[in-house]
Amino acid sequence: QVQLVESGGGLVQAGTSLRLSCVASGRTFSSYSMGWFRQAPGKAREFVATISRSGGTIYYADSVKGRFTISRDNAKNTVYLQMMSLKPEDTAVYYCAAGTAAVGLESLYNYWGQGTQVIAFS
Repeated sequence: QVQLVESGGGLVQAGTSLRLSCVASGRTFSSYSMGWFRQAPGKAREFVATISRSGGTIYYADSVKGRFTISRDNAKNTVYLQMMSLKPEDTAVYYCAAGTAAVGLESLYNYWGQGTQVIAFS
């Protein structure tokens, strides 16, 4: 089992930045690829970014490419999502997930956090 706890969400003005963190406990963190997903009100959950076990492979959704950066610190069992130039359309609950591959497919992620709310207002 892996337990994931996100933090760092908040209410911010559009154009500013936030950094989300997700701390993992349980089985070896470095054994998992990690992903960030988000769900806006009334919409389906969508892929944001993913990073492989070693950090050598990273993918982003087109909507966040160039603005968001995913990273991980295996010594701290933590994955981060640095979000720059936030837009109102980035408003969502953000979830981290642990899975078997660094891809954007939800079904390959076995463990999920409870989510952290991000609201970017204009």
